[in-house]
Amino acid sequence: MKTTISAIQWMAFMIAGAIAAPIAIADIYHLSPVETSAFVERTIFVLGIAGILQGVLGHRLPISEGPAGLWWGVFSIYAGFVGTLYTSNIETLRELSGGMILSGIFFFILSALGLIQKLAKLFTPTISFIYLFLLILQLSGSFMKGMLGLSSEVKQLQPVTALLCLVIILLTFYLGQVRIQWVKQFSIMMGMVIGWILFIIFGIAPTVTKSDSWISFPKILSFGIPKLDSGIIVTSFFITILLITNMIASIRVMEEVLKSKNPSNRYKQAGFISGINQIAGGIFSSIGSVPISGSAGFVSQTGSKSIKPFILGSLIVTIISLLPPIMNIMSALPAPVGYSVTFVIFTKMVGLALAEIEKTDDLQITYFSAGIAFLIGVGAMFLPPEAAVGFPVIVASLINNGLILGTAAGIMTEQFLRWKKKNGR
Repeated sequence: MKTTISAIQWMAFMIAGAIAAPIAIADIYHLSPVETSAFVERTIFVLGIAGILQGVLGHRLPISEGPAGLWWGVFSIYAGFVGTLYTSNIETLRELSGGMILSGIFFFILSALGLIQKLAKLFTPTISFIYLFLLILQLSGSFMKGMLGLSSEVKQLQPVTALLCLVIILLTFYLGQVRIQWVKQFSIMMGMVIGWILFIIFGIAPTVTKSDSWISFPKILSFGIPKLDSGIIVTSFFITILLITNMIASIRVMEEVLKSKNPSNRYKQAGFISGINQIAGGIFSSIGSVPISGSAGFVSQTGSKSIKPFILGSLIVTIISLLPPIMNIMSALPAPVGYSVTFVIFTKMVGLALAEIEKTDDLQITYFSAGIAFLIGVGAMFLPPEAAVGFPVIVASLINNGLILGTAAGIMTEQFLRWKKKNGR
């Protein structure tokens, strides 16, 4: 019974964290309501399958898969090419589908050559600390906007939404600290359900849309045969490198939470499965996935460390994606409720980040590397999106992603300082 409830909690966490990206991308590409619904369902289906594959054959850790922020950024940038480089939205989406399939192939090649294991060695405690802190800082803006009721349509703070979110946060914090183990374990789901009920009572919960069918299987190549040009080939290669960085960081953080030993082939297996997941994203015309670092905060908050509930939760997500009526209900979860419980989850990430400092062997190198990384990474987060207009897609993706840019700066700084120290310079 506990396993089933934990699985449902995982399912709610996965869907709540994954629903925004496909809806936002569908809006950018002016997809119809029917096309948007199908796009969301295909994305959730791919994420469910991706979680199962990673949990059973890949890294074998309870790390949920979510739409990769990097691909989200590339989708957004490529939308600006419609009418110039590409003749229509659909042609652009076909290029992106081809890019995801190619990214999967790059994952296979890099895994087979053992390069992922070499990249993993760069993720020292210092870099894990930098990555986690930048992740928290990057998402904090989205959390605050969501909990205050702000969106692309709503520009003014919504007092009722903000007050209800405060209640949800305090309640979820309280439930996560009580001595009753089962209450603590299911605190996230309880906070989500109670928050949803509060939003319904106050009349500000989204309405559940009706569906014409009870079951809907995801369509393959919904946008047509994938295409490739020189631009998307280069973009896919660099995006793959950055996705590997995300994957390694998520695995490393979860290992720390679980106090798990790292098998020699974990990163290689995870890389191969990530390749399959990227290809699935392209074939099912959805969004490429990536292991979500926030899963470490979820496990830390709930204490649910077993892999079984996670795999079962991923299976439930996959099944739900095939059932439009249930999918519509899950899609009606108020976004501020999702942001509120995720806010609680990410407060745990701060402790995980600070704990990494204690493992470093040279605090001066750690402090200097972190200083460089934070100035560059956080600074990039404040740049307007149009700052990178006219640059190649990969450059624009880096400039608009403070998390990856800052982490890369931290890696280069730390490696240089360690080389300098080793050679006595």
